[in-house]
Amino acid sequence: MKAQSSPFPSACATRSRVGRWLHRAAAVGSMLLAASSVPVQAQEPKNVAAVINLDTPGARIEPQIYGQFAEHLGRGIYEGIWVGPDSRIPNIKGFRKDVLDALKRIHVPVVRWPGGCFSEVYDWRDGIGPRSQRPVRTRMNWDDVTDTNQFGTHEFLDFMELLGAEAYVSGNVGSMSPRDMQLWLEYMTADNDSTLAKQRRSNGRAKPWTIKYFGIGNETWGCGGNMRPEFAADVNARYSAFVKAPKSMAMIRVASGASVQGGGDYEAFTEAMMKNPGETEALSFHYYAMPMGRPKSEATGFSESDWSDVLDLARQMEPMLSRVEAIMDKHDPQRKMPLFVDEWGTWYKLDRNALAGEHHFQQNSLRDAMVAALTLNIFHRHTDRVKMANIAQMVNVLQAMILTDKERMILTPTYHVFDMYQPFMGATPFPAAVAGPDYVNGARKMPMVDMSAARARDGKLYVAIVNTDPRQPARVETNLTGTATGRVLTAPAIDTINSFEQPNAVRPQPFAGRLENGRLTFLVPAKSVVVVNVE
Repeated sequence: MKAQSSPFPSACATRSRVGRWLHRAAAVGSMLLAASSVPVQAQEPKNVAAVINLDTPGARIEPQIYGQFAEHLGRGIYEGIWVGPDSRIPNIKGFRKDVLDALKRIHVPVVRWPGGCFSEVYDWRDGIGPRSQRPVRTRMNWDDVTDTNQFGTHEFLDFMELLGAEAYVSGNVGSMSPRDMQLWLEYMTADNDSTLAKQRRSNGRAKPWTIKYFGIGNETWGCGGNMRPEFAADVNARYSAFVKAPKSMAMIRVASGASVQGGGDYEAFTEAMMKNPGETEALSFHYYAMPMGRPKSEATGFSESDWSDVLDLARQMEPMLSRVEAIMDKHDPQRKMPLFVDEWGTWYKLDRNALAGEHHFQQNSLRDAMVAALTLNIFHRHTDRVKMANIAQMVNVLQAMILTDKERMILTPTYHVFDMYQPFMGATPFPAAVAGPDYVNGARKMPMVDMSAARARDGKLYVAIVNTDPRQPARVETNLTGTATGRVLTAPAIDTINSFEQPNAVRPQPFAGRLENGRLTFLVPAKSVVVVNVE
């Protein structure tokens, strides 16, 4: 496989040349209808030209961009991950075996825990020692919901070892002291004869754990303390001065950054945190594909207007990241401080079928798969600064990978996108310039096709293509040669879901490109995500 240098020598091809290319692409016609094993819509495909510039590699796509988030919320922890060693649900030391196995298959690199807003009311001491003696606490952020503390520090870090993932622990800045945070770190990481190290050993863990990431609070502008930007920066500087792990661990302390949905000025908050970062080594940022000042969408049974609205909201991640990065660049022009988008995803109305106390449960449709793919493509374009991202959340909460119902488990469309995108973990990205029509629905307009390309650690080139149009297939002609095979994810309807009755309604199918006029061309179905390996 190679990229052809003529007539499009780079991603900066002229408009006239792209026009001639598109004209040639229109002649491909029905010969491409057999390129994919997925049934093709009756509409005539729209022509799209794409140039992948293999001469300008970007910064590595860190595997941590595919990170997860698990908060004590709804059934995210209890039943979703933890059922206890005495459960009739098959488990490994209390952890659901089916969930653990599914997460291993997508090689989850890092998990953020215990929150979220829950972390700002969490006392780590409640979650250690014999489980029969742990206190039951009210989850203050959600009325009349209690937490048994059966899943605490030992359970989380043991789960990380079983999963093979790095631990990202969020500290309680909102309602606990710097000393409390330092004592927690000592309990987890000390390898000496301190009282806390001995206590950890007496609780069943001889060796210290490795804590790769530690969050200095969560959303300090909101549930983490309703702080003004400059005050939040001062608090961050104070806590980071005391929160330390053994130097050999190279732990990264993460400052609680801004959120677009936080009700404040995310630019001012970013400015304050960068001006006074204390001893933190990374900055966080939160953004959800949800509307502000108007009702959220339903998770299922939604209209095409809701489809285009949520996809457009997901696409807003890119200009938001660009603005945050510009502020960071002003204070850190060498880009030494990474940005962690440690909460992102869709956020809908509470599901109609949610049980009492089942906060933030929502079904997961093909639309969520599209949001995941669009967002991951955005992260691939911002690897100079974005080094971690954590989708919210892993199981049974918001845009989950997995849904459970007692002993039953299903994989969501979002899970399948993370599975298809695995080759991008640790890959080297290349710019992908796309020239083609827009998808238009009412007042909303967006590019019909979004692309990402990267050379994986196995040396192969992988290309991801997203067709946002729910009705029109796209014929995407590239400047690449060779052969291309992979998978496509689509479904009959925009709100198709995987249910416990039909767990495979949305799942990847084989897909292939075709060489036409010396160039690889792909017939991409409407409302679909494609990932191919080009050789």
